[in-house]
Amino acid sequence: MANTRSGWTDQQVQQMIGSLLWAGLMIATAVVVVGAALYLFRHGGELPNYRAFRGEPADLRSIGGILRDSLQERGRGLIQLGLVLLLATPVARVAFSVIAFALQRDWFYVTVTLIVLAVLLYSIVGGYV
Repeated sequence: MANTRSGWTDQQVQQMIGSLLWAGLMIATAVVVVGAALYLFRHGGELPNYRAFRGEPADLRSIGGILRDSLQERGRGLIQLGLVLLLATPVARVAFSVIAFALQRDWFYVTVTLIVLAVLLYSIVGGYV
């Protein structure tokens, strides 16, 4: 389907998807780098205790906690937010593909992509519902 009613060619859609993935990666990288710099600035001199294992704090195990820590400019919260953004990038790509296929009126691919999006979302939030 080289030319479509929506005016978008397959090549234009592919370029937009590539730009979306690139932007998601760059934003996630920038957030992780800022978080790492903050964390090292504030905690770089501390010595780790390898005798006792401590997992992630409870506030970094939920999206709400990650956002709260990020807004308070805590390094670990920003690092976690960057990782969440990195994981959200392919999901955004699939969601964009649904829209692009719908605008191209390619209903078979809309259906297939919606199934892929449903599987992705279930794999992310299925254990929490």
